[in-house]
Order: sequence, then structure tokens, then C-alpha cells
Amino acid sequence: MLNKAEKATLRSEIFQHLDGIVTCPTAYTLYEKGVLKYLLEKEKASLKELTKAFNANEGYLNVALHVLSAQGWLNQHLDNEKDEISYSITSSSSKAFELIALYEDVVELNKFSANFHPRKFAVEPFRKLERIFEKYKNLYGLELSEDETERNIQEQVLKHIEGMIVGPTIVMLGMTGMFHKYFMEASFRPDEFHKEPDSFKKILDFFSHLGWFTSKNETYRFTDKGLFFARRASAYGVTVSYLLMFRHLEDLIFGNPNTLRETKVGEAEKHVDREMNVWGSGGAHSTYFKIVDQIIIDIFNRPIDEQPRGILDMGCGNGAFLQHLFEVIERKTIRGEHLEEYPLFLVGVDYNEAALKVTRSNLIKADIWAKVLWGDIGKPDVLAGTLKEDYNIDLKNLLNVRTFLDHNRIWETPSNPKQDRISHSSGAFAHRGERIPNNLVEDSLFEHLQKWQPYVEQFGLLVIELHTISPTLIAKNIGRTAATAYNATHGFSDQYILEVEQFLNIAKEVGLSPDPQFQRKFPNSELSTVSINLLKG
Repeated sequence: MLNKAEKATLRSEIFQHLDGIVTCPTAYTLYEKGVLKYLLEKEKASLKELTKAFNANEGYLNVALHVLSAQGWLNQHLDNEKDEISYSITSSSSKAFELIALYEDVVELNKFSANFHPRKFAVEPFRKLERIFEKYKNLYGLELSEDETERNIQEQVLKHIEGMIVGPTIVMLGMTGMFHKYFMEASFRPDEFHKEPDSFKKILDFFSHLGWFTSKNETYRFTDKGLFFARRASAYGVTVSYLLMFRHLEDLIFGNPNTLRETKVGEAEKHVDREMNVWGSGGAHSTYFKIVDQIIIDIFNRPIDEQPRGILDMGCGNGAFLQHLFEVIERKTIRGEHLEEYPLFLVGVDYNEAALKVTRSNLIKADIWAKVLWGDIGKPDVLAGTLKEDYNIDLKNLLNVRTFLDHNRIWETPSNPKQDRISHSSGAFAHRGERIPNNLVEDSLFEHLQKWQPYVEQFGLLVIELHTISPTLIAKNIGRTAATAYNATHGFSDQYILEVEQFLNIAKEVGLSPDPQFQRKFPNSELSTVSINLLKG
């Protein structure tokens, strides 16, 4: 049984693994192109200088350098007032950059794996993985330094490589049933789980090397450490789902920035494995939904005439969240006792037609009456018109809810940016390779929330949102936050995560204030990367 300190240590390993999944391909791409050598020689260079010197796409180059800053290998110098950015080396840069060549194997394996089924351990990539296992077991030939600073950098790089090995593997195992209760509680043999037992045995042997399994006579059993990771496999899912995108970093940063956006109608997304992303999100978000339940119960336990007529879930996905909210209201609130007299009007809205089909099917199976509509989060007026015209209901009479969506809106250049706005955000933002100044990102959020303000001022906007924190703060807290991974996956895929304080400041500027009774931050510290708020006028 693991104690509290041991769990904290293993949780730190997960964060470092997530760092590695995004840092390995990012750092190696910059290393191959000579950007890091250039920075070592210059010691400091502006983003514009680097963009010109390497014929790069400024927005994605900035995201990449921001990632290395978050690992403590560069310093970001950001002046939002002048809209100027530069990067300088740190005391760790030289030692760290010497070791980046070690990332080559795992970066190339990720690219090679594009040719094979994403849910199976095919033999050809496995052979490459097997060679990486042996190199890793032998620390890639490194002699760990007696100097504490240098040793920390060596161990950081090795943990990054471990993340690139462990992350995709544990996600595939989780999605294919390896962490079923049967396997987690009993001893098992490789041939009970995989049709290629010899290959699978080598994976188990590597995890045994990491302390996840014990083995005897080719029979394996999870250790307490292994169970800890197995139960948290979904924590890797969202970051690993973007490995499709990281295969193409060279193009994104130095070539065609639209390479992953040029899709045909009906074609799967090229930058993210959506099935894996949803699987990972489902596991990671359960904690937040418990808080949302408390808010929903409070709202629908109020006098009936003070309650919203229903709920609109923008970005309904597969309908699971809407179904869950209905069940909470039905079973645990006063409104649930009076649904015959005061029916709950449920609306699921999504931009993705495939998601709408799944939502309709799932809600019908659950015997829940709801309207499922196409909609764009950036066009609430259109949605309000449809609801009024087709169903005679005002959008403002509904409680609007959404989870991790506002930062993923389609970029619209602000129509009336404020000339005196000076952002306090430290983020790195881009759209199709073009860098977006932080002041403009805040202007964009202002105009976005301003569109929603008339419709949510009465009953509110219940929002779970993702946030960034500064690369300096991340670098001081390696192993305590997943922010490096969030900044990389969202920065390269044109999403706009602001710090908690900046997000709330913009909401207040629009006229939407968070209800202090329902405010939550995760973690509840300066490292907060997720918030829950009920915003009302």
C-alpha cells in the first residue's frame, strides 16, 4: 500500500512523463534545424530575428521556444506593451542541449508508428521500441554526474524519454482492456492478453524494470506502483492523442502551417486522435464533474420560478455530460420531483455532425428527451434565433454549461480591439502559424464573451475552463504541473488558454462575475490550470 509521500512522488513522474511527450519532439525539431545552436552562440535573440534566420512560422516557433522555457532551458522575455518577445539561454541550456540528440529514437519511433494501427502493437514499430528499451535500461550510455545540477538535467532528459515510451504504451493498454479488474487483481501470463506474447512479454519486462510488475515463471502481477499508474492511464490520454500533430512539427514550425488543417469533408482530424482524446478526457474530468453536480443541485433546488427552464450544453460531444446532468436533477433536486409539471428543456449543441449523431443516439437509449442541434460557440445569436424560431424558447432562459470549450473556439480577429489593452498573460498563441499578440487574444476573449453576455446574465454560464501558467513558474515546479503539456498541445493546435486571473478579469470586464460560492481552482494554488465558475451578470 502506497503512503501519501510515495503517491506524490509517482504523481510527479506522471507530470514529467507528460513533459517528455511534448518536449522530446519539440526540442529535437529545434535541435535538428540549428535553432538551439544559434541561441547558444548568440545567448539571446528576438523572436523576429529567429523567425527570419530560420524562415520559420513565427507563431509556432514561439510555442516551441515557450515549451523549452517551461523546462528551464531558456528564458522568455515578453513585453506585451511593445509586443516584443525574445529568448535567452539559462545556466542549464548548454548541458540540456548537448543531450537532446538522445531524443532521436523516440521521436523517429513516433513518426514511424504513423504507418501502423493506432490501437495495436505491430511487430515493426515494436522492434524499434525494443531497442529503445535496452538503451533506456542502460541510461543511453550516460554516466550520471556527481554535480547535482548536471545530474538533474540528465535525469530530466531521461524522464522525458521514459514519458515517450510509457505514455503511448499505457494509453494503448488502457484503451484495449489491459487494466480490467481481472488483470489488475490477479496474476496473468502474456498470452492471456496478447496474440504476440513474446513481444508483449518484453513490454511487461520493461515495466517490471520500472517497478510496475513482479514476475515469476513468466507470470506477472501488478505492484502497488504499477496499480497507481494503471488506474491513472487516462491521465496520459489527452496529451498522447496529440502525438499525430507532433509527428509534423517540422512542417508546422518551418514549412506549411496548414499541413494538418487541410482535410476533406468526412475525413478524420489529422492533428489529434479524437477517440483517444475523448477517452482521456473522460477519466481526467470526473473530479471536476463532482463539483459541477453540487452547483446543479443548488440551482435546481431553488423555488421553481427562480430556476432556469432547462440546460444547454455547448459542445455536447457524445451527450454523456447532458445525460449525467439530467440524472442529477431527476434524482437529487426539487425540480426532479416536478418534471411532469415543469419539464426540463435539454439542448445539446455541437459543431461536429458526427458528435450530434452520437448524442442523439445515446440520449434516445437513455430515454431522455432533448433537442440536439448544430451550433458554433462563436455565434450565439444564430443559436438563439434557431431556438426561438423552431422551439419557442429563449436562450437566456436556459442555464448554459460547457466544459473546456471556450479556449477552443474558432479564431476570429477582434473587430474593435482596445488600443490601451496591455495583457498580463505569458502565453504563446498562434493561428495557422501566425503569432497572435497576447493583447489581441484577450480582446478576442472579450468579444467572444460579450456575444454571450445577454444570454447568460440571468441564469449564468457554468464553465469548466483550462488555463496556462507562466513558463518561469512551470520551470520552478517541474513534476508538479502538466502545464508544459497543455501549452504545447494547445499552442500548436491553435487554442487559446489564458491564466485563471486573466480569464476572470476579461469576464468581469464584459459584465460577468463569478459566483464566489461556486468558484474552484485545481490545484488551489498559483499552479492552477483548471477552474470552475458560474458567471452571471
